[in-house]
Amino acid sequence: MAEEISEQQITAALRRHFGYDDFRDGQYQPIAEVVNGRDAVVVMPTGSGKSLCYQLAALMLPGTTLVVSPLIALMRDQVSALEKRQIPATFINSSVPADEMAFRLAAMAHGDYKLVYIAPERFRSAEFLNAVARTELALLTIDEAHCISQWGHDFRPDYLNIRDALDGFPDIPILAVTATATPDVRADIIRQLRLGEAPREKPYVQVQGFSRDNLYLSVHETRNHESKYRHVTDLVRKHRTGIVYVATRKHAESVFARLSGEGRRLGESTVLLYHGGLPDAERTRVYNAFVRAKYPVVVATNAFGMGVDRADIRFVAHWDIPGSIEAYYQEVGRAGRDGLPSFCELLFSYADVRTQRFFIEGANPTWEIARGVLADVRRRAKGKPVAVDSDALAAELDSNGIAIETALNVLAQHKAVTLVPGAHFRDPPLVSPIPHADDDALRKVFESRREKERRDRQRLQDMINFCDTPGCRHRFILSYFGEQTRADVCGGCDHCGPRTAPEPLTDAQWTIVQKVLSCVGRMKGEHTASHVTEVLVGTRSAYVEQHGLTALSTWNILHGFKSDVLGILVETLVRAGCIRYVADGDSRVALTAKGLRVARREEPDFTIRWPTETARVRPARTTARAPAPRLFDDFGGHLSPDAHRRATALRRWRKDVADDLGVAAFRIMSNKTLFRIAEENPRTLSHLSHIVYNQTLNAYGEDILDVLSDTLA
Repeated sequence: MAEEISEQQITAALRRHFGYDDFRDGQYQPIAEVVNGRDAVVVMPTGSGKSLCYQLAALMLPGTTLVVSPLIALMRDQVSALEKRQIPATFINSSVPADEMAFRLAAMAHGDYKLVYIAPERFRSAEFLNAVARTELALLTIDEAHCISQWGHDFRPDYLNIRDALDGFPDIPILAVTATATPDVRADIIRQLRLGEAPREKPYVQVQGFSRDNLYLSVHETRNHESKYRHVTDLVRKHRTGIVYVATRKHAESVFARLSGEGRRLGESTVLLYHGGLPDAERTRVYNAFVRAKYPVVVATNAFGMGVDRADIRFVAHWDIPGSIEAYYQEVGRAGRDGLPSFCELLFSYADVRTQRFFIEGANPTWEIARGVLADVRRRAKGKPVAVDSDALAAELDSNGIAIETALNVLAQHKAVTLVPGAHFRDPPLVSPIPHADDDALRKVFESRREKERRDRQRLQDMINFCDTPGCRHRFILSYFGEQTRADVCGGCDHCGPRTAPEPLTDAQWTIVQKVLSCVGRMKGEHTASHVTEVLVGTRSAYVEQHGLTALSTWNILHGFKSDVLGILVETLVRAGCIRYVADGDSRVALTAKGLRVARREEPDFTIRWPTETARVRPARTTARAPAPRLFDDFGGHLSPDAHRRATALRRWRKDVADDLGVAAFRIMSNKTLFRIAEENPRTLSHLSHIVYNQTLNAYGEDILDVLSDTLA
């Protein structure tokens, strides 16, 4: 058994190779585990120094370290930085010409490199695997390790080929690193890599550092694209260097065109465009310009960002809602890596949720769609490859183009077809069927993907919940990733406000706090924080009525207090230790012993940060009022004030959806249907199904209920 490498030796190597006297938080222990032969799974936030962990480990171990990464730009940057330190390194990916590829593989087998960065698809290459078999390997590092999990937000099928390759080198340590992995994704990474299976010992697992106190997180609900554009231009003028993320290439180009036309109004900022539909050379040019310009602003899809080496990004704006908390936090995590205050604003519209649902449908085609794709290819091939027009075939199969492309990739992965890129940029792939493919086995593959679809939809719902939460946004994210939260975690969000010192309560604030804690106590840990708020402000929701909560003495005692601000106050009291959640993952709340003392004013030194923008508490109405008059609405009918408000919200939502799709508003929903929804105010999909056609229900049902729910606030 080799002698264990000491902390002194590791620190000395850090100083010798990189010139640092000490490690950042979280760097030392993974290095120590790996250089002493143990596997490790490390989750650290973007910009926290994950790459140094495997680079230093590689330099301390005899032999060559393979680093699996999906990011060509990152490979180039890291190899260039290592070469400047006189550390032999190279990369092997699709950008390397064939003759140069052969030279690098031979040099790798000869032991000329300490680190070799490879794209995951290399594990499909017999030439590469033969070279690996002749190489003395010291360490296998999997960067962006969440890509190996089907439950992750960025699953890459090529990562699964790593599992089979592991059989060729069972004795070397494995280091899996990622910036975003929930507990179930971490467990899946361990399972996919067979870590902990004999003869491998249980891996070292480290999760830390999701808290980014220098990021100010905010969500601003916007009603149309013009409102979004005003927010984006304000961010550019104030902060000058940043990223504007959009969900689609169409949005990227339109937002870029408008920002580019602003000229001097945006000051010194250089506006750039980046998305996956651009040629490789143009994407490289934009990436280099973003890194080198004094004040760059890039409008981009999520294709941009991984591996971007710029520490002074002052803002990140999301034009559309991301598909998951993982994607959101990875993207905002690119701001403020220098530790200085940075601003992250999500411009939220319920209409945008439909775009993400469209992507989910595209990423998870059914067997029926895949079977239709396969039948089309088999019918047309006639012994030679055929081009597949994804959009045309999608129309024929009542699907979408993304689903067709995904189906083709899955069919290729499971040896039902072969794919060859088109001759020119953006040409459709050429597809050939593989004889004797097992259709029954293929059906089972696609049916097994239904669990992935369910998880994708849940991740989107979690993202919507983040937008809707009345509490601390930092705390929401920390809890989502399974990191233990501190009593006070918020470095700044639109709910908690900027980081200021807690202050003693005024008499009026004491009274409000006592009423809140009294209500929590009377609800006996059987209801959620949102239900506490409903009781306090007197909201007669179906839940409140069903559970008889109007009978509580605290019913309606804070009538007129803004529900969203009250929700923030409840969350503040949770962080102050006065209220607790009944159990992990449970949203029901209960009073603590400290909360009881505070309610009795037995803690005179009690201080909290009072929520900003508090509303005045208006006394409850005590006199009966005449029924509100029904208002004439421009839909051609008479509406009550509440129904009129719902109709107005629905009309705004309908216009946003129609604008996004480039169709007339009546194509989304007729005035008559909108009028009836506003009147009946359905609260369930079942109720809504009696008003709209199934096609509308499937496409927009959840969005409509969200809009109606939002009118209650």
